[in-house]
Amino acid sequence: MQARFNVPKEILGVAQALREKGFEAYLVGGCTRDLFMGRKPKDWDITTNAKPEEIQKLFKETFYENDYGTVGIVTDTNDATLKVVEVTPYRIESAYADKRRPDAVVWSNKLEDDLKRRDFTINAIAYDPLTHDIFDLFRGQQDLKDNIIRAVGNPDERFSEDALRIMRAVRLSSELGFFIETETSDAIKKHASGLKEIAMERIREEFSRIIMSENAMAGIVSLHEHGILHHIAPEIEDGIGVEQNGDHIYDVWEHNLRALQHAAERGWPLHVRLAALFHDVSKPETRQWSKEKDDWTFYGHDVVGGKKAEQVLKRLTYGNDMVETVKKLVRWHLFFSDIDKIKLSAVRRLVRNVGPDNVWDLMKVRACDRIGMGRPKEKPYRLRKYESMIEEAARAPVSVGMLKIDGSDIMKLTSEKPGPRLGWILHALLEDVLDEPERNTRDHLERRTKELVALSDQELQKFGEAGKKKKELEEEQEVLKIRKRHYVK
Repeated sequence: MQARFNVPKEILGVAQALREKGFEAYLVGGCTRDLFMGRKPKDWDITTNAKPEEIQKLFKETFYENDYGTVGIVTDTNDATLKVVEVTPYRIESAYADKRRPDAVVWSNKLEDDLKRRDFTINAIAYDPLTHDIFDLFRGQQDLKDNIIRAVGNPDERFSEDALRIMRAVRLSSELGFFIETETSDAIKKHASGLKEIAMERIREEFSRIIMSENAMAGIVSLHEHGILHHIAPEIEDGIGVEQNGDHIYDVWEHNLRALQHAAERGWPLHVRLAALFHDVSKPETRQWSKEKDDWTFYGHDVVGGKKAEQVLKRLTYGNDMVETVKKLVRWHLFFSDIDKIKLSAVRRLVRNVGPDNVWDLMKVRACDRIGMGRPKEKPYRLRKYESMIEEAARAPVSVGMLKIDGSDIMKLTSEKPGPRLGWILHALLEDVLDEPERNTRDHLERRTKELVALSDQELQKFGEAGKKKKELEEEQEVLKIRKRHYVK
C-alpha cells in the first residue's frame, strides 16, 4: 500500500542520507498520524535499522543524550518544527518494572519489532517518505477513519509497561475527538492506580494538554470515568452531585466543566482555563443551608477556593507564576459588579488586588462562570459596563501630570511661589499641549512658562481657566471613546 504526502525537504534529506548508506528510514508516531489526518506535524520522528553511532557518522551536527538510542539531527532551517529531526533505531524493550521505562533496550533490525512496542495503533503506522510505502501492521489507518483510540496488541501489557500511556490515551481522545475502544478503556480503568509510579511533571504535561484541547470538558469527564482524575485532582470530583442555589441549573461539577469548555471554545490560554475549572472548587466545603434565603449559600468559597487551587496546582508541579496567577483569578472571580452601586474607586481596588496584567483575564473567568451557570450571554450590559470602568480606571487621566515639567520646575525657573498663579500656569501649559502634543517638551514648556509668568493675575487666570476647561473636555471625550468601544453609555 502507498500514499503520497508533502514531506519537507529536511526530512527527505535525512531519509535519503540513511538510505544511501544501506539503511532503512520510516516516519513513525505522531507525525505519520498527522499526515494521514491531513494535519501539519509539529515534530518529525524517523525510525531506522541504523545504530546510534552509525546515525551520528552520517550527519554534520547531532546530539545523543538518552538511553533510547534517539539521535537529534540539527538541520539548516529556521522552521522550529524541522530544526531538530529525531532518528531512533528499531528497538525491543524488556519489562517495565517501575511502570515508567524499560529495564533494558535492545536494538533490532526489524521494523515490526519497533511497531509492536508502540502505544496505540494510530501511532504505529510507518511511512517511507522516499518510496511512499505504508506499513500498518495493526490496522491504524482503519482506526483513524473510525476515530478510535486502540492499544497495540494486549492493552493490559501496554499500560503495565508505561502507566503514562493511561493519561496519553485520554489526551489523544480529547485532542482528536476520538473515542477509546472498550478493551482499551477497560484496561485503563484496571491500571489507573499505576499513575502513582509516574513523575507528577509528566502527568501535569498530559493534564495540561487535555485542558488545552478543543474538547477539554470531555477530557476531564473521561479522566473521571476511567478512575484517573481521583489520582490527579480529586478536589474537582468533590463537586459531583453538589446542588447549587437558584442562580445555577447545574451541580458544581458540571458547572466547573462547562466553564472550562467555554474557555476552550474561546481559545483562551492555560491559566484562564485552569481558573475556570477551579473557580468554584471550594463550593462543596463552604455550602450551607440558609433558612432566611431558603436556599444554599457558599460564603467565602472564593477565598477558600483560591487557597485550594494553589495547593492543587503546586501538587501538580505547575510553576510559581502559573500558580499565583490562577490563585488570584479564583480568589477574585466573585467581584461585586452592580454598576448602579459601584464607583471607579472600587474598580481601582479590584485592579490593584488582582493586578493590571490579570484583570482582563479575570473578566474572561467571569464570562466562563456565566456560561457555566447556563446563561445565554457571556457579557451582558452589566459586564460590558464594568469592563469600560476597568479601562477608565486603568488609563492615565488627562492632567497636568502629563507635562514634562511640574510645579517645582516652574518655581526653580521663575520667582513664583506656591499659590493660585502656579496652578494657572500649569493648566495654561496643559491647554497648549492638548492642542498640539508635540509641544510637550521641556524646552518649549520652559519658554512658554517665562511668557506666562510675565502676565497679570487676571490675564493668567483667564489662560488657566481655559486650560482647565480644555482638560475636562478632553477627559470626557476619552471616556466616551472607551464606553463606545464597549457598547455602553
